[in-house]
Amino acid sequence: MCGILAVFGCVDCSQAKRARIIELSRRLRHRGPDWSGLHSEQDCYLAHQRLAIVDPASGDQPLYNEDKTIIVTVNGEIYNHKALREQLKSHKFNTGSDCEVIAHLYEEYGEDFVHMLDGMFSFVLLDTRDKSYIAARDAIGITPLYMGWGLDGSVWFASEMKALSDDCEQFMSFLPGHIYSSKIGGLRRWYNPTWYSERIPSTPYDPLVLRHAFEKAVIKRLMTDVPFGVLLSGGLDSSLVAAVASRHLANSDASWQWGTKLHTFCIGLKGSPDLSAAREVADYLGTRHHEFYFTVQEGIDALEEVIYHIETYDVTTIRASTPMFLMSRKIKSLGVKMVLSGEGSDEIFGGYLYFHKAPNKEEFHEETCRKIKALHLFDCLRANKSTSAWGLEARVPFLDKEFIDIAMSIDPKWKMIQKDIGRIEKWILRNAFDDEENPYLPKHILYRQKEQFSDGVGYSWIDGLKDHANQQVTDSMLTNANFVYPENTPTTKEAYYYRTIFEKFFPKNAARLTVPGGPSVACSTAKAVEWDASWSKNLDPSGRAALGVHSAAYTDNKIDAST
Repeated sequence: MCGILAVFGCVDCSQAKRARIIELSRRLRHRGPDWSGLHSEQDCYLAHQRLAIVDPASGDQPLYNEDKTIIVTVNGEIYNHKALREQLKSHKFNTGSDCEVIAHLYEEYGEDFVHMLDGMFSFVLLDTRDKSYIAARDAIGITPLYMGWGLDGSVWFASEMKALSDDCEQFMSFLPGHIYSSKIGGLRRWYNPTWYSERIPSTPYDPLVLRHAFEKAVIKRLMTDVPFGVLLSGGLDSSLVAAVASRHLANSDASWQWGTKLHTFCIGLKGSPDLSAAREVADYLGTRHHEFYFTVQEGIDALEEVIYHIETYDVTTIRASTPMFLMSRKIKSLGVKMVLSGEGSDEIFGGYLYFHKAPNKEEFHEETCRKIKALHLFDCLRANKSTSAWGLEARVPFLDKEFIDIAMSIDPKWKMIQKDIGRIEKWILRNAFDDEENPYLPKHILYRQKEQFSDGVGYSWIDGLKDHANQQVTDSMLTNANFVYPENTPTTKEAYYYRTIFEKFFPKNAARLTVPGGPSVACSTAKAVEWDASWSKNLDPSGRAALGVHSAAYTDNKIDAST
């Protein structure tokens, strides 16, 4: 992942302003420690902090078209860049960067080309011929992007809030699947899949179609010129990513440079469910496995730094981001710069345990749509910023555009949990990879119960966080929380504690409004809380809050609203 910062329409175009842009861009250097670039054009600035993954030697940014009238700064990867280059044979490319195609596509097609990109990306492009500019974000919001407005009339874009929050009067999270055009003056949606309308699909389930689509999604993400690996928790999703990557690595371009032995990584408290499961999967697949440990105290000590980097006060995001943040630092120390990860599957297939209570296929499907649309505020934010904090890039094959289209077109009756006929959560995905002749995974791993990452690293992690928050936040503080924090008022001591840290780094109201609120149980949306009356008394994002579903669910005497 890279860091981008772009500013348009500055009143002050002095050397001091240029120095200020450089200073703000440095706040993103953790995302791209390999090189820094800046293009200034009268009252416009495009800055870039590069993490070199593809073409490390010549792909420094900003990037240009042939005559340098079009300038682009990009964060992300364009997996189909070679195919796009074939469509642009009349253009002269200056680098081997996958992102350079964006400048040439704009030159060829104008603003209506974003749908042609297959990848994860946020970019800002300046056309110096008429001083117009556009900004766009990938379909799901895998890469972060913020947009802000200065008092001087300037318009800002940045990969992280910390690069623009001090200089903008208002700012917001840039919507996924949207493009901003200075010519039009507003956002419009470029990503318009059939599932977005939440209409109930009816395509019959074909396990081989689903399997092949996922394998294709993993294979295209093996595009790299640097060392890489897979984040392996031992759960279904990460195990499938590792299994497919391991099976196809030998035939990828990456293998001749980095070998055919896949590296896998896991973190947890000693004795945690994830560590033992990941070790078993790694042994089965024959990967070079790296196992990391952390203590509850080490996680607590890292909380302020974690919240600074991930820029949220959402409880479940912070719980899961902390071990991922610690693991990313260890991975980077090994010289690895890119990892594949399993985010997105639970949203697409209804894998969270609360989906057991979905009353019918219609509500099941609508909830999956809501979850996918909100991924940029939760799991995508966590996976991207927790890893980027240490200059590590995370790629998520489950959020491949083509794969999502196929998975979300399946009649949701196939996704419904039906215990009486042996269908647990994500049965259609498990079944698609249940190959008796050439197994991808051991059966008991393939059918392992869902564990949320913050639970799987060790149940005492969340319990330790709650205990620590109880020591920091008094009953009186929580009682008066609605006066101190009228927006998204924290309802637990843990949430209050995270909020105080967030406000220290991001005190503006615009920052508070970038974080969603509302009741949740086991990562549900507020709407799905209505599926079970008992859940309203146990609003906790942990999977163990799914009473009567999780095998290690909270018991009544473990439920404490104060925490």
